[in-house]
Amino acid sequence: MAKISVVMPVYNGAARLARTLNSILAQTESDFELIVVDDGSTDATLAILRDYAARVCA
Repeated sequence: MAKISVVMPVYNGAARLARTLNSILAQTESDFELIVVDDGSTDATLAILRDYAARVCA
């Protein structure tokens, strides 16, 4: 189990999402889980999240 949980709500955040995810993933603490809750975005948010999940969780 991870020591730290980061929960990030997002809605139509495609314009800033990659920058935000990169910042979280660049932290020195590596024992964490990142939970992103998409609240029904209508922009490219879901596609960006799927792309990151495929790269980071693979």
